[in-house]
Amino acid sequence: MKIKKNIFDLIVWQEINLKEDPNDLLVPDIKYKINPAEIDSIEANSIAQEIGFESGDSIISINGKKPRDLIDYQILISEEILNISVLDKNNKIHNIRIEKDQDLNLGINFKDALFDSIKQCNNKCPFCFIDQQPNGKRKSLYLKDDDYRLSFLYGSYLTLTNLQKDDWERISTQKLSPLFVSVHATDAYTREKLLKNKRAGVILDQIAWFEKNSIQIHAQIVVCPNINDGEILEKSIFELAKFYKKSSQTVLSVAIVPVGLTKFRPENDGLKSIGSEYAIKTIKQVEKIQASLQVTHGTRFCWLADEWYLIAGINLPSYKSYENMSQESNGVGSIRSFLKILNEKTKNLPKRVKRSKKVSWIVGKLVYEALIPIVEKLNLIDGLTINLYGLPSIYWGQEQVVTGLLTGEDLIYGLKNKDLGEAIYIPSIMLKINTDLFLDDKKVKEVENKLKTPIHVLDESNDIIDILIEI
Repeated sequence: MKIKKNIFDLIVWQEINLKEDPNDLLVPDIKYKINPAEIDSIEANSIAQEIGFESGDSIISINGKKPRDLIDYQILISEEILNISVLDKNNKIHNIRIEKDQDLNLGINFKDALFDSIKQCNNKCPFCFIDQQPNGKRKSLYLKDDDYRLSFLYGSYLTLTNLQKDDWERISTQKLSPLFVSVHATDAYTREKLLKNKRAGVILDQIAWFEKNSIQIHAQIVVCPNINDGEILEKSIFELAKFYKKSSQTVLSVAIVPVGLTKFRPENDGLKSIGSEYAIKTIKQVEKIQASLQVTHGTRFCWLADEWYLIAGINLPSYKSYENMSQESNGVGSIRSFLKILNEKTKNLPKRVKRSKKVSWIVGKLVYEALIPIVEKLNLIDGLTINLYGLPSIYWGQEQVVTGLLTGEDLIYGLKNKDLGEAIYIPSIMLKINTDLFLDDKKVKEVENKLKTPIHVLDESNDIIDILIEI
């Protein structure tokens, strides 16, 4: 950390040689260890940059309190006067005083969102994707988080089975809403069976608690044939809909997701894969329920993940039918939304590109056909050729796979001896966040070398249009 003195009298600073664990220097009555919050990057022209914060520095406390996570941090920095204790890369602590406007951010991005230990899942769901992986990969791939803070911050799903009294109190006090909850079934016996957890059957009582404390949730049901489908699925949707009232909406939406199975799952797990005939049957059932809820509640309330329609070979519903796209990040309407963006971006295309180019665009086989019309439209541009490849996953043993599950091995195997042109374009969802690692631990460079073609990673899949036609 490079402290800059006399910057508009913003800071007062003091350096202390670190001879002990920084966790022992402040808030001695803490009951569990909270690690200093390591800084990943500093935003340009921010207060943090002006003061001299650097990547690799760590925040120990703010106004004498240790932030447990990004939520605590955002609350703590809302004060006008901040006394921050910072550990720098040279193991020195700086005590800094900052005066700022109440709603002004410091411009700090952290390496992790949680500064204490992550809350891990205590269930043994047979359909858990994390348990359907091969051994020997990086440890983070086997980490089953069930943390309400990640649910609030990033929309990841939690089961509510491992929450302690302090967790419930914090959710209520800090109004951590909305949360994303894996319900799977409201029937107590079925949910306990699915999660293999005797604490799982009180889900309706827990949702009633959310209603009482004005906390909203988005729910998810992963459909497993002959376990929580049919009448149990219908019962679950309608019981959740009871928490969507004119006076208050506690359950805002329900995503219906097909179970995903890989070749690494245990034998005799009681699960069945989902084929087109089953998908068609489920679509008809849920669309009938949607029509009923539209009349009684003024909303479809529940939506099917895109995979159902792709597996069934049925056209996706219209964009408007998804209402506010409340579960787009869970694969509900995401392809329809993507196609809408692509259609808008391709309304006024140039007749030719400045420099002729041939490239490859890689997606999962499940979404391949939906993108063909867009690529055909782009290929009408003089000088531009896009080879669209929809790949299965040899790695997972899935013929129909979403793009985000393709691995480095899948690209190497699926693109071998293919006409790849001058470059390969892949979306960032194939990689671990902020890294160059695929799900099978292969690095982008390794795959490039195998295919002898450079790979470009797209932050947003639709960026490929602007890049290739050079907007």
